[in-house]
Amino acid sequence: MKQTKDKPTDRLLEYAGSYKNLAIASWGLAFISAFLALVPFYYIWKIIRDVIRVAPEYSRAQNLSTYGWCAVGFAVLAMLVYMGALVCSHLAAFRVQAEMRSRMMKHIMTLPMGFMDEEGSGRIRKIVDESSAATETYLAHQLPDKWVATATPIGLIILLLVFDWRLGLLSLIPVGLGFLIMNTMMGARMQEKMGEYQNALEEMSSEAVEYVRGIPVVKTFGQSVFSFKRFRESIKKYEKWTISYTKDLRMPMTLLTTAINAVFAILIAVTFLLGKIHTGGANSAFLLNLMFYIIITPIITVTMTKMMYAGENMMIVEDALKRTDGILAKKALPQTNTPEHPQDSSISLENVSYRYEGSTKDAVHNIRLDIQAGEHVALVGPSGGGKSTLAKLIARFADPYEGSIRIGGADVRNIKESELMDTVSFVFQDSKLIKMSILDNVRMGNQNATREQVLEALKEAQCEDILAKLPDGIDTVIGSKGTYLSGGEAQRIAIARVMLKNSPILILDEATAFADPDNEAKVQAAFSRLSQGKTVIMIAHRLSSVTDADRICVLQEGEITQSGTHQALLEEGGTYAHMWKEFNKSVSWKVGE
Repeated sequence: MKQTKDKPTDRLLEYAGSYKNLAIASWGLAFISAFLALVPFYYIWKIIRDVIRVAPEYSRAQNLSTYGWCAVGFAVLAMLVYMGALVCSHLAAFRVQAEMRSRMMKHIMTLPMGFMDEEGSGRIRKIVDESSAATETYLAHQLPDKWVATATPIGLIILLLVFDWRLGLLSLIPVGLGFLIMNTMMGARMQEKMGEYQNALEEMSSEAVEYVRGIPVVKTFGQSVFSFKRFRESIKKYEKWTISYTKDLRMPMTLLTTAINAVFAILIAVTFLLGKIHTGGANSAFLLNLMFYIIITPIITVTMTKMMYAGENMMIVEDALKRTDGILAKKALPQTNTPEHPQDSSISLENVSYRYEGSTKDAVHNIRLDIQAGEHVALVGPSGGGKSTLAKLIARFADPYEGSIRIGGADVRNIKESELMDTVSFVFQDSKLIKMSILDNVRMGNQNATREQVLEALKEAQCEDILAKLPDGIDTVIGSKGTYLSGGEAQRIAIARVMLKNSPILILDEATAFADPDNEAKVQAAFSRLSQGKTVIMIAHRLSSVTDADRICVLQEGEITQSGTHQALLEEGGTYAHMWKEFNKSVSWKVGE
C-alpha cells in the first residue's frame, strides 16, 4: 500500500484500474478544448477589425458572417470536446469511488468486530462515504478544469502577446499576482488547517450519530441537548476550526478576488496613463487591440477561479486519502493456517488482559475463568468494570494482548472465523433489524432455513403477538409504510434469529435493557427457551434476572472480585450483597417515599 506522500493524482489512478486510460484521456481532451475555446476570440477580433476599418460605412464590411459562423463552429466544437472529457472523467471517477469504498468495506470486514465500537460508526460512515465522494468530485470535475486552466493561460499568452505585447503584459500582471496569492493559500500550514477542519467535522458527525441514538433517553428524562456534553463540545470544536479556517483565508481570498477581477481596470487605467486615449492619440489598431483585450481578459478571471477551486479540492483529496489509508492501515485479525476445532462448548480464560487503544489502563486484567459446557454464568458489577469487554473477547471481537481464550479446548485465535461465528451467538442490548421482511431478518441466522422453521423460531421467541398485529405478518417489511417495532419487540425478533442459528454458546449483553415490563417478561421467557442446553454468559444490571445462574462473577475495575451462586454471594457479603440491597431498594421505591 502506497502512502499519501505520493501525488494525489497518482493515488487516484491506482484505484482507477483499467479506467486509468479514460482519466488520462479526459485530461488530454480538456487540454485541447481549452485551445479550441480561444479560437472564437480570434474570429471576434477579425470581426472588430473589419468593422473599424470601414466605419462608419459598415455595409462595406466583408466576411462578417463567415467569421461569425467560424466562431460559433469552434465554440460548439470546444464544448463537444469538453463534454467528451467529462464523460471520460466521470466514468473513471465513479470507478475510483466504487473501488475505494469496496476496498475499505472489504478491509473493515476483516477487522476485529470491536473496531466499529472503538472508532464510532458515525466516523467510519463519514470516511467511507464522504472521503470517497470527495475524490469523485475532484477527478470528475476539478482535474479536467485544472487542465483547462493550465492550457488557457498558454493560449492567452500567445493571443495577448501577438496582438499588442504591451497590453498583453499588462493583462498578465493579475495572473502573476493571483498565482503568488494562491501559493499562500495552498501551503503546508493551510493543509494542516484543512486536516483540523475535517477532524472536527468527522468528530461532530460521529457524536451526532450517538446523540440521535440517545434521543429516547433525552425525551424520557426531559434532558436538553446540552446534557450531551461530548456532542456539544464537538459542535464548539467544529465552530472553532471553521471560523479559524475562514479567518485565515479572508485576506488572501480578498486579494485574489481583487487581483483576478482587476484586469479590465488595469487596462483602462494604464491606457489613460500612457495618454493614448486622453490625448486623442489612439489609432484604429490600438483601439482594436484594446477592445479585443477587454473582451478576452474576463477568461483570466474564470481560469484563476477554476485553479483556485482545484487547489482547494486537492487539499481535500489529500486529507481524504489520508483518512482512507488510516482505515486500510488497521491490522486485520490474524487467521491461522492450522485451524483447531472446539470439542465442546466449554470456555476457558487464562490470564486474559486487554487494553483499548489510547487508554493507559487495562479494561480487563489477568482474568482467569473456566466455564463448563452447558453452564450459565452471569457477569455483574459497576459500569465500566469490564463485563462487555470480557464477553466481546470471548466472541473474538478483539484479541487480548496477554493470555489466551479457549472454546472447547481450542484457542479462539486458531478457530476459523466462520466456525467461531457458528459456535458463538451474541444478543446485544440494542439489537438491530434491517429494513427487510421479518422472514429475511430472522433467516439471517440460517440462510438455509425454511419458512416453517422461521415461523417455529418466532413462536419459541414469543413473537406470535407481533406477527398478529402486522399487516403482512412474517412478510412485513420493517420500516415500510410506518411499520416499526418497539425495543422489546425488536429484541424478540433478534432472539428468534439466534434461535434459528442454534449456536452452542450464547452471550447476552444487557439484552432486556430497553424492554418494557410486558416485553421483558416475554423476552425472559424467550431466553429461557433459547438457553436450554447451551453455555450462557449473561451481562445484566437487573440482578433479578441472574439469580438462577449457576455462577455469578462480579467484575470491578477489570478484575473478578467475587464468584459464586446468588445465595453464596449474599452470605459472603461484599460488593454483590451491596448491589443486591440497592437493587431491591430501587424496585420497591414509590413516589412519596
